Amino acid sequence: MTDLPKKTKASKKDGQLLIRINSAERDEFVSLCDELDTSAARELRKFIRNFVKYHQSTDTQTKE
Repeated sequence: MTDLPKKTKASKKDGQLLIRINSAERDEFVSLCDELDTSAARELRKFIRNFVKYHQSTDTQTKE
């Protein structure tokens, strides 16, 4: 074999977040994600990134 450098992802997912929600809501969310050809994890990560970005920019504006 050759000694090529291994590809690494830019942002390795190495943390977990455990939440408790109503099982009916969870099932509905997962089902909807399946219908939209996405995953629950992907949508939650997207929500978290947008939430943080929004609130960081809001914090920056109030500090100026």
